[in-house]
Amino acid sequence: MSENPLHTIAVHAGEDPPSYQGSLSVPIYQSALFAFPNAEEGALIQDGGKPGYSYGRKGNPTQSALEKALCELEDGESALSFASGMAAITATCMTLLEPGDHIVAADSLYATTHSLLDKILVPLGMKVTYVDGTCPENFASAICNQTKVLYIESPANPTLKLIDIEAVVRLARENDLKVVIDNTFATPFNQRPIKLGVDLVIHSASKYLGGHGDLLAGAVIGPQDILHKLRWHTNKILGGIIAPNTAWLVLRGIRTLALRMERHNANALEVAPFLESHPKVKRVYYPGLNSHPQHELAKKQMRGFGGMIAFEVQGMDEGRRLVNNLRLCTLAVSLGNVETLIQHAASMTFAALTPEQRKTRGISDGLLRLSVGIERVEDIIADLECGLGTV
Repeated sequence: MSENPLHTIAVHAGEDPPSYQGSLSVPIYQSALFAFPNAEEGALIQDGGKPGYSYGRKGNPTQSALEKALCELEDGESALSFASGMAAITATCMTLLEPGDHIVAADSLYATTHSLLDKILVPLGMKVTYVDGTCPENFASAICNQTKVLYIESPANPTLKLIDIEAVVRLARENDLKVVIDNTFATPFNQRPIKLGVDLVIHSASKYLGGHGDLLAGAVIGPQDILHKLRWHTNKILGGIIAPNTAWLVLRGIRTLALRMERHNANALEVAPFLESHPKVKRVYYPGLNSHPQHELAKKQMRGFGGMIAFEVQGMDEGRRLVNNLRLCTLAVSLGNVETLIQHAASMTFAALTPEQRKTRGISDGLLRLSVGIERVEDIIADLECGLGTV
């Protein structure tokens, strides 16, 4: 694949030394409130009528630097950062949907996103339809007069299903709908959905953008008009704003994003074939494998195949035995760290779902989710070999 422009963009994203007394590192503005020059300008700034800062819940210069960087990474007009990925998803849904509105979502989603849709939005009067997102026609069949949003993940958590982003965007334009994508798995290094026509891109910045498992953050990137409403209406009320220290940590993580993703991609491209050839592994899901049913789509809409792999062993007991007998790979529920992380999906992140719900979403009892780190790939493979030997 061609050289990725994010190698340079990530290093310099959000830079503006003249605004910070020449400081190359963005300062941490550890302040909850900001003084106004006069009452008239204060009134404008307070309600977003003029650029500026008033209270930390509405913005902070460190946060602004991060949001500028996010726009550069995703080629977006505007961005808003949050205290977590779920805060970003919640605020986005609450901005785009009202009681009576309908959202069509891919059936393979992060488990807590499912919970938000089913346990929060539906009781508030919104309607949700889940479809197999691998076939764009399924979205078309589910659209009704009340539909406002098509919500997707690609690659999806945890099954690594892909969605034809351009096909979904065409469908949305024909029906005057908004397309929202969770781009956490792919990262802007591997996939830039706004260039494919998507309206809003969401990230759990706790994952690859931060990269070190030491922060919680989220982000939304998209059109200025929607982001203005997100900031000055929805999130002003909900209050899930990022802390300045955390914004600075995400910025620091972004500086090495391209280098880390290069290594994540390369390591996963070696780990996936190893798993696919192992007799204890029933199936491997990785977009970089020729065996992935959407491998050609991955090559079309992604610059790299990412560091996330899903694979199946025989069943629940075998999955637990595997993760309990690893030494290098860390048993943890997150992803995108420099360390290799693994989790048994059925008994961890997706344990709240019934067996029938998991089956519908393609999550078997023996499904493992592997976030391939940046360690020496031979060491990752050796650890998995030892663990699989106990299954």
